[in-house]
Amino acid sequence: MKTVLMVAEKPSLAQSIAKILSRGNMTSHKGLNGACSVHKYTGTFAGQPVHFKMTSVCGHVMTLDFLGKYNKWDKVDPAELFSQAPTEKKEANPKLNMIKFLQVEGRGCDYIVLWLDCDKEGENICFEVLDAVLPVMNNAHDGEKTVFRARFSSITDTDICNAMARLGEPDHNEALSVDARQELDLRIGCAFTRFQTKYFQGKYGDLDSSLISFGPCQTPTLGFCVERHDKIQSFKPETYWVLQAKVHTDKEESLLLDWDRIRVFDREIAQMFLNMTKLEKEAQVEATSRKEKAKQRPLALNTVEMLRVASSALGMGPQHAMQIAERLYTQGYISYPRTETTHYPENFDLKGSLRQQANHPCWADTVKRLLAEGINRPRKGHDAGDHPPITPMKSATEAELGGDAWRLYEYITRHFIATVSHDCKYLQSTISFRIGPEHFTCSGKTVISPGFTEIMPWQSVPLEESLPTCQRGDTFTVSEVKMVEKQTSPPDYLTEAELITLMEKHGIGTDASIPVHINNICQRNYVTVESGRRLKPTNLGIVLVHGYYKIDAELVLPTIRSAVEKQLNLIAQGKADYRQVLGHTLDIFKRKFHYFVDSIAGMDELMEVSFSPLAATGKPLSRCGKCHRFMKYIQAKPSRLHCSHCDETYTLPQNGTIKLYKELRCPLDDFELVLWSSGSRGKSYPLCPYCYNHPPFRDMKKGMGCNECTHPTCQHSLSMLGIGQCVECENGVLVLDPTSGPKWKVACNKCNVVAHCFENAHRVRVSVDTCNTCEAALLDVDFNKVKSPLPGSETQYTGCIFCDPVFQELVELKHAASCHPMHRGGPGRRQSRGRARGRRPPGKPNPRRPKDKMSALAAYFV
Repeated sequence: MKTVLMVAEKPSLAQSIAKILSRGNMTSHKGLNGACSVHKYTGTFAGQPVHFKMTSVCGHVMTLDFLGKYNKWDKVDPAELFSQAPTEKKEANPKLNMIKFLQVEGRGCDYIVLWLDCDKEGENICFEVLDAVLPVMNNAHDGEKTVFRARFSSITDTDICNAMARLGEPDHNEALSVDARQELDLRIGCAFTRFQTKYFQGKYGDLDSSLISFGPCQTPTLGFCVERHDKIQSFKPETYWVLQAKVHTDKEESLLLDWDRIRVFDREIAQMFLNMTKLEKEAQVEATSRKEKAKQRPLALNTVEMLRVASSALGMGPQHAMQIAERLYTQGYISYPRTETTHYPENFDLKGSLRQQANHPCWADTVKRLLAEGINRPRKGHDAGDHPPITPMKSATEAELGGDAWRLYEYITRHFIATVSHDCKYLQSTISFRIGPEHFTCSGKTVISPGFTEIMPWQSVPLEESLPTCQRGDTFTVSEVKMVEKQTSPPDYLTEAELITLMEKHGIGTDASIPVHINNICQRNYVTVESGRRLKPTNLGIVLVHGYYKIDAELVLPTIRSAVEKQLNLIAQGKADYRQVLGHTLDIFKRKFHYFVDSIAGMDELMEVSFSPLAATGKPLSRCGKCHRFMKYIQAKPSRLHCSHCDETYTLPQNGTIKLYKELRCPLDDFELVLWSSGSRGKSYPLCPYCYNHPPFRDMKKGMGCNECTHPTCQHSLSMLGIGQCVECENGVLVLDPTSGPKWKVACNKCNVVAHCFENAHRVRVSVDTCNTCEAALLDVDFNKVKSPLPGSETQYTGCIFCDPVFQELVELKHAASCHPMHRGGPGRRQSRGRARGRRPPGKPNPRRPKDKMSALAAYFV
């Protein structure tokens, strides 16, 4: 019997699809990577009985990156990244071993059905999966088709079964357009980002941003925010005057009339109009009108409108809203949330979707009435040819979803019901008055039929007082005419909703990437989110945009990126050549980059006004090993040390505190050591600022502290303080923290494992002797006489923390509260379990834990 492999984009999606197609008659087990499950069942395919295997990936399998040395900022001119730097596809998440997992599951399969999300990114992932699986599948016979693509818009029985019945092929052109966008963003973004980050962080100390990034979409997004900021700053309020009149009706009620001239900017003229009207005692009716008007029901919901409402009405950031929408989709509550379409196809089952809501406690009455009276066909919107509008696919309650998921689901459902409801109808009445030579008007609205506003009450026509019945020639008593002084007001900062509208209008990003670009400018400290989800640019964001305008406005204006997006869409449609678009666009930006580099002084002039030079920033901390003067510690991101005399800057580990380490010096370069700590519950280690940036030994990499240094005799090095192989990660070593007493700690120099041990001991030292059982270094511990845990009130003991039963009771393994990413463990070739992977002192064996049993430390993991 042949085997069909089916691959979805997420594990939850794979499970839902398999349940529908197998009708629940399936078996499941975890795959080798532990993240993706495999669901098996039997059925028919192409008219023959087959075994089905349904599994998934976790988003993109591969990511684009530069080869080798081109990832190292210090060794490559950023200009080379436009053409000379070779790229390669790497595993997006090496820890998942996704390629190996796909090959294990795909080996010996005869067919593959791709259930990836039905957008351009999904098509791209299709070919990533095929690259991994096709080489291990069974060979096709006589040109037999083996690769199939399922296209669907919701996780419902009908949609999934229809997709299985109408399988197509993956679209290579759409996948190529994504490849082109990835390469453009990588080369352009990295070149500009590396250059301006190194240039400005080497000159200014209070930029407060670890990365001064540039992005072809990110930068125009920031540009919109700064453009609004500039309008606010340059705004000059003007004073104007308005006439307000009030008249009495027969029922002794008053009507406030609006002046037909609206406003005047000359006070003397306003005073003249006031003088002419305030003498009049009566207001004469010149005309009346009553018109029936309609407020249209909304267009069907697409992604951009959903994100706008989520931000403006629900208070959710675009990226957060998108994550919730994707989760609702994979759980089967809504249709696919990434769509540009606002028009339902003629064959869409609107009544079926509406019936799902007929018993909902919040809107059952409205839905039942619509079904009984007959639904109204939704307005004709824009058909982008991708997916139907966002639609609820099954009923859900607040108790079922909870929190933000319920609020977003409720809005999506109410919006859908509104699209098939009737328009809101109301009667607008207007009365025109004349007081002396001036004309005034008052108007009122009366609702005839609420229509869709019944389900969307926030859209309802505001209640207004009904106007009196009158006709031309009637008169009313004027009770008051006055002149009111007002001022024009500046625009407010852009809201996220307004920014999304501008991005859509100018073609910046896609419905899927718009939230990412907005999130990026917030994370980079270019804008801050104020109350009302308004985006206020920071000093850094303002200076960057003004600098781009000064050097090359096209770097920040939306025009050039919009043109690139059109070219990428042509690739997706098969109307443009992938290589030609890529080459042409890179050539344009390469020229712009060289001009930007040559003209950087223009932006630097703006930076000088807003930021302080390195020499004037920070506070003295440790001495330079070259000039022996104090270097200044700059705390603003990225934290670093700067020697103004040598004009040298030394990077430091981030996300922790830095302080002087006992005024001790590095034996290699005479720099004073500093101590990095992630807090009392975390880990800490000393480091030499020079060695941290310029590794002294071949087996050391940039960014290593003393706990990874392989110096054979330095008292702070791994060789002297290392104990044995980490109990969790593969190539980490547990190192004694000599500063941690009296609450002593042993911490891994790679991952965030910390062992708390020997509390209240006076002194803990790493012995030159090793354990006979596991070869780990022994520890010499001198306990407090009063609180000694040793029998007979002994105070001194030497033993192995892995094997010694006395020490086992005194060691507690935990994870550090926080740790710099550079020091987290990762997969790789298993190395020697020894304390030092480089040099060791003569006669000192390689310490390691036993091979035949778990470490005693692991038993105390909490």
